[in-house]
Amino acid sequence: MEIQWLRAFLAVAEQGSASEAAETLHLTQPAVSKRLAALEQQLGTPLFDRIGRRLQLTNAGRTLLPRARHILNEVSDAEHELRALGSAVTGSLRIATSHHVGLHHLPPVLKAFSNRYPEVALDIDFVDSEQAYEALMAGEYELAVVTLALKEYPNLDSRVIWPDPCVVVAAPEHPLSKMPALDLADLSRYPAILPDLNTYTGRLIKREFDRRGLKLTAKLATNFLETIKMMAGVGLGWSVLPQTLVDDSLAILPVEKLHILRNLGVISHRARTLSNAAAALQQLLIAAADKNSPGNPAG
Repeated sequence: MEIQWLRAFLAVAEQGSASEAAETLHLTQPAVSKRLAALEQQLGTPLFDRIGRRLQLTNAGRTLLPRARHILNEVSDAEHELRALGSAVTGSLRIATSHHVGLHHLPPVLKAFSNRYPEVALDIDFVDSEQAYEALMAGEYELAVVTLALKEYPNLDSRVIWPDPCVVVAAPEHPLSKMPALDLADLSRYPAILPDLNTYTGRLIKREFDRRGLKLTAKLATNFLETIKMMAGVGLGWSVLPQTLVDDSLAILPVEKLHILRNLGVISHRARTLSNAAAALQQLLIAAADKNSPGNPAG
């Protein structure tokens, strides 16, 4: 069994088509199909069902998928360890980030990284933080820069880079904005526009209401904070947003005894050897955390 066969199999499994896999691997579609056919012939079983234009994994394909990822990760780790014997920061680096972090916090670090290490090809996927955790544990990324989970993952290392305090907001003309003082009971009487309650941010908010035995009514749910900001700004409900996103379209509500702090940071797999490129980006992120720390006069 050849490594390039497994790479072709994994690419097709992730993309759902040989043509899209070919673009990812920088190969022709016939080359990808040939490698896939060779793998199926050696294993003696089909790995995909050809249904319309999409390829769907068979039972054999689903069984092979995690093993193929493991094998390719082992090969990648071996390559990284050998490359780490030198000091060159080159090659490709695949990372995940959430939309909020990727748009509002990560750009200065990426700019510094690209200027310092121009020979590194960055591959950035925008995903929800929860999906990034799962993908990192499956070995799909070297690093993820996301909202940190509320619990510890024994196989993952995490580092806080940006504390992200949140505030309760509503449109200036919303009835809640007219009240001089508020508590959670006042909020519970009005619909909210929040991230999905299964997200880390949503859980933080729901936990505060559950502690007080109050009902939380989410009228609309979306994981895009910019969309939530717009909806709250036009009066569709109150919300909780990072303070850095608040502008004149929103009023901060003086809610007593409600303090919500998200932590944004970088995660990596403890069992995976980071490439020089991943280690370099991680160091730049840690430097950003040190610069922004309260104890740093320059932060």
